[in-house]
Amino acid sequence: MSILDVKQLTRSFGGLTAVSHVDLTLDQGELVGLIGPNGAGKTTVFNLLTGVYPPSSGTIVFSAHGQTTSIGGKAPYAICRAGIGRTFQNIRLFKELTVLENVMIAFQQNQRYPLPTSLLRLPGFGRAEDEIRDGARELLEVMHLGHKAEEYAVNLSYGEQRHLEIARALATRPTLLLLDEPAAGMNPTETANLTRLITQIRQDFGLTILLIEHDMSLVMQICERIYVLDHGIVIASGTPDEVRSDPKVIEAYLGEEVDHA
Repeated sequence: MSILDVKQLTRSFGGLTAVSHVDLTLDQGELVGLIGPNGAGKTTVFNLLTGVYPPSSGTIVFSAHGQTTSIGGKAPYAICRAGIGRTFQNIRLFKELTVLENVMIAFQQNQRYPLPTSLLRLPGFGRAEDEIRDGARELLEVMHLGHKAEEYAVNLSYGEQRHLEIARALATRPTLLLLDEPAAGMNPTETANLTRLITQIRQDFGLTILLIEHDMSLVMQICERIYVLDHGIVIASGTPDEVRSDPKVIEAYLGEEVDHA
């Protein structure tokens, strides 16, 4: 069953076309990679899927919880509430808050307090806050950050900050999780731990995952299918074995023509 169906997705900035007529489909439960050289348009695709940019043309259809919705051009908060969560290539934590507070804030987007309950701090508000705190602590345990709950986010190591950002994305209770270069800046040991963690959260939370990543060993190890972008155009798609041997992919990465004979 398809959870995300992207057709002819295009985004132009003035005279520059960053993404051109991209078709992309994800089935429920899949872990799919989106790869390509620097400047290929990968993060722009994520920004289109999550409402940071509206498409210039094309459609984005998302299906979750029995509902099918056209989300192209919708506001980021609406897309998040529909069930799409994401991380960012550049970490975007509230570094002056604690690790626990960072995750609790992400949980808030699913809360619906009546205004009097919130303003007057009625019992219902307190119960909801307790549930959020408990849920945040559970997520931190999953991400191996439970012992850092009261630390300020700024004091975490780089790898721990990456884990915290994934925890925040999970706190929005997504059906589809978009991971934008989660292994960027990590050493081999941290990357290996992250690889296991992505596999675990996919199974434990029943997620569909779309992953941008430059670490090809990670991509080839955990992705079932891969799309390859170059200059905003999908030049190849298929299994890891099919993609790694595709002449167009080799040419895009090496910057030289490959003998197609």
